[in-house]
Amino acid sequence: MTTGTRKTHDFCWINVMTPEAERARAFFGKLFGWTYGEMPGVPGSQLILVGGRTAGALMDLAVANMPPGTPAVIGVLVKVEDADAAVAKVASLGGRADQVFDALDNGRMAVCTDPNGAVFGLWQPKKQAGMDVDSHAHGAPGWFETITSDAGRAAAFYSALFGWTVEEQQMPGMTYTLFKLDAVPVGGAMPILPNMGDVPPHWGVSFSVTNADETARLGVELGATLLFPVGDIPGVGRFAMLQSPQGVPFQITEWAR
Repeated sequence: MTTGTRKTHDFCWINVMTPEAERARAFFGKLFGWTYGEMPGVPGSQLILVGGRTAGALMDLAVANMPPGTPAVIGVLVKVEDADAAVAKVASLGGRADQVFDALDNGRMAVCTDPNGAVFGLWQPKKQAGMDVDSHAHGAPGWFETITSDAGRAAAFYSALFGWTVEEQQMPGMTYTLFKLDAVPVGGAMPILPNMGDVPPHWGVSFSVTNADETARLGVELGATLLFPVGDIPGVGRFAMLQSPQGVPFQITEWAR
């Protein structure tokens, strides 16, 4: 977990892609205290601010230039020094990547898919360095996790692509894979479990909260669906999974002190 501008090969941005953007802004504003800033030249998008610090963008699927059928989801981006070189490496490692493009003069990016089918983005910063929010702040992106069909293959892919080191941790009913950058945990991977149903491999985001029980209760009051009830993760904290009224799935974590 990080404070300040992210290092190369750390998660550096989120894109909350949602229908009914006005209602989504109100929902997340009440739930997490998000405020919003303008993104000139990016139709249907606004900056997400947590305590005045940048965390990502909220994008209106009805306005933003997204491919037809793009689901309500939170996209994650990893910071790289050279997006074109990173895209070539993705392909060499068995993943897929769309063409790199310029996001105005803010940076260069590409949308990629790992060998298991989880989508992630690459961000080569220019004017926009990426998020600078404290990961522990209430409402900040605090953890990034791929739910995957093959954790071993995911670990091999991302460690080769980003230089992440891998640490396996035994948890009840599964092995959890921890990804570290310069010895600091930045994300993880867990297998798709039988009780998850027909879930495709994907990257998810957990937002830090001061009180998971109160945040989950408030989310439901605001129209969210509780997908996974609040519970304890030994050594980590209290966790829950919700879906916004507009259909965006997300997680919350109250970190153990």
